[in-house]
Formats: sequence, C-alpha cells, structure tokens
Amino acid sequence: MRGKQAPKRKIKPDLRYNNVMVAKFTNYVMKRGKKSTAQKVVYGCFDILQKKVDKKEFGAETKDALMVFDGALKNVAPQLEIRGRRVGGANYQIPYPVRGERKTALTFRWILAAANARKGKPMAEKLAIELADAFNNTGAAVKKKNDVHRMAEANRAFAHFAI
Repeated sequence: MRGKQAPKRKIKPDLRYNNVMVAKFTNYVMKRGKKSTAQKVVYGCFDILQKKVDKKEFGAETKDALMVFDGALKNVAPQLEIRGRRVGGANYQIPYPVRGERKTALTFRWILAAANARKGKPMAEKLAIELADAFNNTGAAVKKKNDVHRMAEANRAFAHFAI
C-alpha cells in the first residue's frame, strides 16, 4: 500500500428524509463545497418525484419518492465490472465482483453523468427524470450498467486470471 489509508468517515443522515444514502447522494451532487445548492437540487428532485408518485405514475405499490430513489439505485448498481490485468505480455479484461462501497459510488456517478447529459432543463428536473427512468429500468444509467455487465460476460473466459 502507498502510505496510510484514509479513515472512513461516518456520514450523518440528511435532515428531511433522515436517510444516509440521500446525504451521500447530496455530497456527490455537490460542486465546489456548495452543499446548500446541492441540497436544493436533490430535494427539488425528490419533490418532482413525489408529484409523480402522487399521480400514480410508478404504480400503486410505490408510496413515496424515497422508494423510487432506492429502486433506482438498486436497478443501476452493478454486480460485475472489468479491470485490465497484464498476464504474460498480454492485457486481459478480467471480470470482478463489485464491492459495496464502490457499487454505490459507481451508481451515483452513472446517475449524475446521465442527468448531466440531458439538456435544456434545470438539474433537479433532469435528475428526477433520470431517477424515474432508472426506477423503470430504462435510461442512460441503466444502459451503462448493462454495457458493463455485457463486457464482463463477454470476458468471462478470463475470470480464472482473477486473484
């Protein structure tokens, strides 16, 4: 290892939903330390999602925006990823299972990248649309996960190189 590993910090749950994942997501949305702006974006997104839930756009079993958020995270979270490894002078793409913390990091990153790629709307609205699409197993973030899984499946023959 290179030096000492950074300590894991406990993240306090957010104020409105008392949920650690929402607080973590807010930290991912935050740019240049502007947490209040990030909270406005995330809570605005959740308000839009709540209006869609009230209109029964997600089905009767969905009760609130937090359920849509959790379902979207579950649908985007990758199970496998590929990493390059040099074996005997050749580079192989080897599939590995994804650890829990990395899984959430990739999920948040893919959702935000997909939301940023949408144009012509405020960020809260773009994020709400992307989360709704992820909940319904459509959208760019779910496509990214499927592409990663397809690559891992195609390189399954090299799984024996994994340590």
